[in-house]
Amino acid sequence: MNASQVSPPPPFWAEMVPPREVSPHCPPRPPEDVLPRRKVPNLRCAFRQPRAQVAIKPLKRGQCDQGTDPVAPGYRAERRSTCPRTYTPHPTVAEVPAVATASLQRLRPRGEQGPASGRAARLHPRSGMDPVLSAVRLSVQEAVHVLSSSEDGGHIFSTLGSLKHYLGETENPALPEEQQEFARIHFPTVLRCLVRRLSPGWLELLPDGQLEQLWASFFLTGPADQAFLVLMEAIEDAAGSSFRLMKMARLLARFLSVGRMAAVLEGQCRQQAEPAFPLLQATLLAKVVSLPDHLGNRLQQENLAEFLPQNYFLLLGKEVLRVLQGVVDSLRGGSDCSVSFLSQVLGKACILGRQKEILGALVPRLMALTQGHCLWQRVCWRLVERVPDRAMEAVLTGLVEAAPGPRVLSRLLGNLVTKSKKAQFVMTRKLLLLRFSCTTPVLQSLLGYLAEDSQRRPLLMQALKELLETWGSSSAIRHTPLAQQSYISKATLICLAHLQEAELRDCRAELLASLMAGVKCRLDSSLPPVRRLGMIVAEVASARIHPEGPPLRFQYEEDDLTREMLALATPWPVTDSPSAEGPPVAPVRGEDPDKKTAASGGPQAQPEGSDSELDSDDEFVPYDMSGDTELKSGKAPVYVRDCVEALTASEDWERWEAALRALEGLVFRSPAAAREVSVELAKVLLHLEEKTAVAGFEGLRQRALVAVTVTDPARVAEYLTAQFYALNYSLRQRMDILDVLTLAAQELSRPGRLGRAQRSASGPSPQPSSTVAPTWRAVVEERIRSKTRRFSKGSAGRGLAPVPNEFNAVAGYFFFPLIQRFDKPLVTFDLLGEDQLVLGRLAHTLGALMYLAENTSVAVPMGKALLEFVWVLRFHGDGYMRRGLLSAVSAVLLSLPAERLLADLPDELLETRSWLADVAEKDPDEDCRLLAVKALLLLEKLRDKLLALSSH
Repeated sequence: MNASQVSPPPPFWAEMVPPREVSPHCPPRPPEDVLPRRKVPNLRCAFRQPRAQVAIKPLKRGQCDQGTDPVAPGYRAERRSTCPRTYTPHPTVAEVPAVATASLQRLRPRGEQGPASGRAARLHPRSGMDPVLSAVRLSVQEAVHVLSSSEDGGHIFSTLGSLKHYLGETENPALPEEQQEFARIHFPTVLRCLVRRLSPGWLELLPDGQLEQLWASFFLTGPADQAFLVLMEAIEDAAGSSFRLMKMARLLARFLSVGRMAAVLEGQCRQQAEPAFPLLQATLLAKVVSLPDHLGNRLQQENLAEFLPQNYFLLLGKEVLRVLQGVVDSLRGGSDCSVSFLSQVLGKACILGRQKEILGALVPRLMALTQGHCLWQRVCWRLVERVPDRAMEAVLTGLVEAAPGPRVLSRLLGNLVTKSKKAQFVMTRKLLLLRFSCTTPVLQSLLGYLAEDSQRRPLLMQALKELLETWGSSSAIRHTPLAQQSYISKATLICLAHLQEAELRDCRAELLASLMAGVKCRLDSSLPPVRRLGMIVAEVASARIHPEGPPLRFQYEEDDLTREMLALATPWPVTDSPSAEGPPVAPVRGEDPDKKTAASGGPQAQPEGSDSELDSDDEFVPYDMSGDTELKSGKAPVYVRDCVEALTASEDWERWEAALRALEGLVFRSPAAAREVSVELAKVLLHLEEKTAVAGFEGLRQRALVAVTVTDPARVAEYLTAQFYALNYSLRQRMDILDVLTLAAQELSRPGRLGRAQRSASGPSPQPSSTVAPTWRAVVEERIRSKTRRFSKGSAGRGLAPVPNEFNAVAGYFFFPLIQRFDKPLVTFDLLGEDQLVLGRLAHTLGALMYLAENTSVAVPMGKALLEFVWVLRFHGDGYMRRGLLSAVSAVLLSLPAERLLADLPDELLETRSWLADVAEKDPDEDCRLLAVKALLLLEKLRDKLLALSSH
């Protein structure tokens, strides 16, 4: 046999193709160098055989995409035959090039028909296969074989160098078609092969780290998106802590530090000839945003600083800004770009709660770039418009908080609220009515943004209507916390400040109706802050909505919140940074401008003809009258009956005042005389009205009533509790009765009460500066104590002698008459109706009486009655009332012994515990939730104590 008849040996890559089996049910295939003349209609006909199907599957670990249809990096087209007992192998190398482009074209989404690639244009029905593409594929397969099996460092180095010219980084780069095919089809295969070969011994095949540097260059210089995905895949597939895991993690950190993440994002923004594969884009989005989570789970304690969320998302924000700069430059050059992928990255990062980091890097630069630059403004508008609806709330919340003023927000968002229903819902309802975490400057920016443009001002009016409707809802007042009510009140005042009088005139009737309804509901509230909010908003809103009518004026205490809300009634200056100039200062209510000018130290114009210089008395020194006392012509009474007579029938007002001031001391000094007229004196004091301007009148009257009640507790308490439910008493008098009963019970339950009462009755104690001559007995005892030597000292001082609790005998007179008739309405008094303020005070009083009756014989029936009272009113809508009920429950748990609670009130405790858990979780009032948690802790301590007792 001559040399011409000897066939050359098959190349090494031919062994990688499995032998083909011929099925008896399928006709033989045509030769590989002949393609059918007819056009491939779809993916099923890519590899034409009877009853064959093509499935798209991801590559498994360690599997190369050789000999497969490269529809996308990391995926292959697998042909499955439906013929019985027939095995159909993967298509050979010669078959793939002819059908790869057809298969990829069939995967294009409907309606997206781009121009055919250069590879498809070169194919001809009779051309067999493309020699250029076959050469690239063969070169890659040979290189992969060498990299997978060779241990020769020089051979590996030369093989990697030969692959570098496909990346265009050598002196003789490959043709553009070859580079495109290598980057689109074969580059992930090479990277996965490099990852598999990574080991300490393999890197040491060449000295001085030459092989490691060349190995890393493929990840740092090739297509960024594919390199990033292969890196993340290698890190996630690494088994535990290993050399390969740490090497890939450090390479990824280097990948981020050299700015390759911007290349990943920019590759998705450039509009290419073929649309991006949707699954690839979704995978890339998930990996980019969740990189800190993946790396934290894999590296654990060995995590790098670059992968921490606070550092990574700050870097991601800077990379997004670099890509936006590239988009703007491309638009200037006439190239089309898309920011949809950037919008998805921004939205997903904000959903994960990283608005502060990513927007902290974006907003300051965008604020400067969009100032006076229309193209940058359009790019920012499109960036936010393309955010998915599910992430719109998170992005807008972060932007509103990060933007320093309404003008900046307008430049970043444009008229987004008029184009997107989701954005309109978030900006006009979600951030105003459903959430109340925004600060006052953020609220100013939000509402100022709505007022900036004429197209957005109707939304500001709509927001004001909804705010006033919510502000005037009685249900909202009962079921929203005080912080949210303050937030809605501030938003209402800011809206009123931005709207003009002509805009308010068109819907004056509707706004006034909501305003008046809210004022009535808030003035009926039991909480002073709620009533104060109603007064402030009513004053400001009525003056803005109906300036022609008489102004409303209320009396309330001014604090920081009050001054802040009055300042919000004035429009803020429209600047980029409202915090730079500070809020406008609200004028003091009722202040005269002339007085304000005088107080500020400004010049005042003197009236003509005044002789102020001649009449000036500045040279006279004022006389010190601080030590003078007012002369009283009347003499203070010395008997209790004289006080009763002076308070009832006397027309001498000085004697009347002297009797009121001396009454408390006389009652404690003469308790027997006080008991004779105790009920009569209590009646006089209960109906006593201030007839002169007596300083501290309410305190004097209350202390006198408490003294009478303590002196004769049974009779006076019986009288006061009966008068609490009597007719023709004002709410103020009924609350005075509750306060007196509480203070008297507190005084009766204290040990050593009589000694204190006698000291208070004897008159005021001497001043510390006055010298009081000590008695001879005290002097002698002090000398003996200083001269005596004691070897063993006991306690430093003798403790108080044990005395019985005086409240024990009369607790029933205080408690049970108050709790018996709360559910029986009277003509002028309805505790379960409009008089809920008194009902809340009653609940607090009953809880205080229960706590003061600790360890008394009547405590158990009192606790049972109080728990029944709580159980009836546990769903009351007033927050002040619920606080009183929760305090009463805590008083029961603190006053009764654990054994008695378990023996006498087991069912009540179980029901109360479930109610407390529900209140602690769902009650809108923060104080109620706190009190419920404290009561639950008391129940837990009670259970532990019972378990400890049972174990002994």
